[in-house]
Amino acid sequence: MAVLSVATLTWAGPTALAASTVRINEVESSGGTPGDWVELVNTGATAAAVGGWVVKDDDNSHTFTIPSGTTIAAGGHLALDVDPSFGLGSADSARLFQGGTLQDSYSWTSHASTTYGRCADGTGSFTTTTAPTKGAANACPGGGTPESPWPGPATTTTADGSNVFGTNLSGLSYGGTSVVWAVKNGPGTLYRLVPNGSTWQPDTGAWASGKALRYANGSGDPDAEGVVATPDGLFVSTERDNNVSGTSALKVLRYDPASTATTLNATGEWNLTADLPSVAANSGLEAISWIPDSYLTAHGFRDQHTGAAYTPASYPNHGTGLYVVGLEAGGGVYVYALTQSGGGYTRVATAASGFAGVMDLEFDPATGHLWAACDDTCQGRTATLDISAAGALTATQVYARPTGLPDYNNEGFAIAPTCVGSLKTVLWADDSNDGGHALRAGSLSC
Repeated sequence: MAVLSVATLTWAGPTALAASTVRINEVESSGGTPGDWVELVNTGATAAAVGGWVVKDDDNSHTFTIPSGTTIAAGGHLALDVDPSFGLGSADSARLFQGGTLQDSYSWTSHASTTYGRCADGTGSFTTTTAPTKGAANACPGGGTPESPWPGPATTTTADGSNVFGTNLSGLSYGGTSVVWAVKNGPGTLYRLVPNGSTWQPDTGAWASGKALRYANGSGDPDAEGVVATPDGLFVSTERDNNVSGTSALKVLRYDPASTATTLNATGEWNLTADLPSVAANSGLEAISWIPDSYLTAHGFRDQHTGAAYTPASYPNHGTGLYVVGLEAGGGVYVYALTQSGGGYTRVATAASGFAGVMDLEFDPATGHLWAACDDTCQGRTATLDISAAGALTATQVYARPTGLPDYNNEGFAIAPTCVGSLKTVLWADDSNDGGHALRAGSLSC
């Protein structure tokens, strides 16, 4: 039977319903109470009669019919317990029909770490919520408020030469003020970029065409999606071996950028596949960042593994900080202590980015913000996560992309370590090389 929130119990008599005012608003596909559910919202100014409407997943034989006489008050929510009629899978859809006509739908490729919901309610795009809110307004990053404008100038410029990288440029990370590290996901390649006037170009010599990446045993073609420069080395997040493209392989690899070899074998390898949600082979580890222990302890970061304040000594040989990775599917953010000798690891915390997918992560030590970037799936939005009073990484604000930045497939995001005047440079990497350019630059207000 459907579970109705208090807001849905108002009966306004027979209603001439504009079907477009009723929309799917939130979906719980894993671990709900009492099971999977789909929430509807009425965005109209009058009550909406929805008795007899039907919800299906991606299988037309799986149906849930809303009981006769059911209405949703103006601005109200209706939570439908679709179990035991059918269950929602990790890759599935929720579809809403009126008299056999499809009114609304939402599809996903993996379970959300919380739920998928529209932000703002009823009108916005689907994203990963910060918490399930069955029968009530969605819990969206930034407290559910619409995104704020980009906190810097609206203008952006191309930041590379014409067709320097081609397609598949993905993660970015500053390695100081005059070096940017970039990775390509196919074939797996690491670039050392240096300034060339107002743009960035591959360094000369052995770096001129980038360096091919391999796993620790010298084999394979890692699908390199994210990169971060740390005091402990250069770390790359990968979602699969391109030579076995149909199999998910969620690994973090460490490389020595000082090596003179033209092909780099990983000097460390951490296979997180068994610890992370099951995802499709091309929907895995897109993002990686690093937060120093000194910042985490000074700001009361809580270790969800131990249930106490984070203590670096609890993780011997983990280096000087914790590694944060992000999944494309579901938008989950996961914090790890990586044992620097061998492939040992411990998940220290989990957080929700608030997006359906995370394409890059960037920690800015000057502000303490962990930035999560989404691509054109989320209209190029970014979100900040900060350590809350309870010690948890929590989404605090969502920002629209600069109005001067097209809604491209931007998978890389990096913030310069220093300010010039009142601004910091920001770089985006466009996986699709739109217009013959893979790098674009803008700025943030300091």
